Amino acid sequence: MPESPQDLLFGSMDLLVLQSLAHEERHGFAVSQWVHERTRGVLRAPDGALYKALHRLEARGWIRSRWGRSEKRRKAKYYRITEAGQTALAHERDVWATFSAALDHALESGP
Repeated sequence: MPESPQDLLFGSMDLLVLQSLAHEERHGFAVSQWVHERTRGVLRAPDGALYKALHRLEARGWIRSRWGRSEKRRKAKYYRITEAGQTALAHERDVWATFSAALDHALESGP
């Protein structure tokens, strides 16, 4: 059983990464910052889990990458969502909404 919100993050990492890339390309650290900011500081994307998700999504063709320079002029790999990724994001959002609604209903129900 998850002991913290952070434990629940791993099951939703792909969804969060795709959403973070839905409107602009970002490097890995920027994706991590986006997750932390958009979850009001509740979640942090651990490097290992984040980069596994980025590689997994790239292998599926849902994101593409290119090398560039970060804001601090460091070499960084930038990721952007593909058309297939946009389709996957819409599907994953629907799946999450259904799951979330079902869980909310179960938790609000009486014995």
